[in-house]
Amino acid sequence: MNFELSEDQHALRDLARQILEREVTLDRLKAVEAAGEGVDDALWSTLAEANVLGLAVPESLGGMGLGLLELCVLLEEVGRAVAPVPLLPALVLGGLPLARFGSAEQQQRWLTALARGEVVLSAALEDAGSAEPARPATRARRDDRGDGFRLSGRKRLVPAAGRAARVLVPAATDEGVGIFLVDPAGPGVRLAAGRSSSSQPLFEMTLDDAPVGDAELLGGDARGGDRIAAWLHDCATVATCATQVGVSERAIEITAGYLKEREQFGAPIGSFPAVQQRAADAWIDLQAMRWTTWRAAWLLAEGLPASREAAVAKFWAADGGSRIANTAQHLHGGIGSDLDYPIHRYFLWSKGLELAWGGATPQLARLGAEMARSGPQELA
Repeated sequence: MNFELSEDQHALRDLARQILEREVTLDRLKAVEAAGEGVDDALWSTLAEANVLGLAVPESLGGMGLGLLELCVLLEEVGRAVAPVPLLPALVLGGLPLARFGSAEQQQRWLTALARGEVVLSAALEDAGSAEPARPATRARRDDRGDGFRLSGRKRLVPAAGRAARVLVPAATDEGVGIFLVDPAGPGVRLAAGRSSSSQPLFEMTLDDAPVGDAELLGGDARGGDRIAAWLHDCATVATCATQVGVSERAIEITAGYLKEREQFGAPIGSFPAVQQRAADAWIDLQAMRWTTWRAAWLLAEGLPASREAAVAKFWAADGGSRIANTAQHLHGGIGSDLDYPIHRYFLWSKGLELAWGGATPQLARLGAEMARSGPQELA
């Protein structure tokens, strides 16, 4: 396993950082927050012009033809800039499964538009009646007229659903589990808006006998969606971890700069041993987050099982990310609460990412249950 970035990945990171450092200014962030939408539309258009939105879209459809590893590189930079754009839901939750499992017609219709920045996509993986995406409580029954399906159920914490042209919804059918491309503005669909600590919009989606045509069934197959949903959950988890790595890394950098400049008792506070120990612990947490994230991302990119590794990475992103955010806020003292100073946004983003797809304790519970099922021979 090689953790070094390739030449193309380095180029992508440099391009993304250049765009985000130029575009995501304090004034822009304040303007987006004041507007209440939680999305910088101008930045979205700029990323589309640079073909960043086509990162994982096949080259034949106008994209770059890359994959999860490159998306994680991009999302690290999004985290560093706390950039308010729905890249994770659009590119990971929507774009990745369409590129891998969608029919040619579905790919042509949605991925081409995604690469151009004309649509936002998302997925609804958290079911109000089930803790496992692969076993959704949401049901899909054949329409009485034999044309398509009718979906009923309730999905929680759906990102970007208010802007999405389609939301990928796993639902149980008589044949198995299918993934359906649902129009969130269509009949039988209701959205209730909420907001995360980072001001990103989250929605509860209620499906009440919502009609979905056969053409909107991912890949045209009402079976095998359980495996797709589990894989997509792992991808989303790892992408969230990559974003948290970027948030935490930049929070440490901002804090280190402050510790060099802030003086107390005639010396920079960064020279005090207690402060140095807190900063060193934050750096160690960051490295654990980074390497567990990249291990899980590499396994997924290679098509290998990675559910356990994704849970390990999410534990570190939640637990270590929380400690880093608290340390950065604490070492800034009172200025950390100043809304004209940037560190508070990193604290809020870190808290939202900590809880997304389950915090540290649920990950440990998940790992413990899996280890209990595996038995002593596999654990050895």
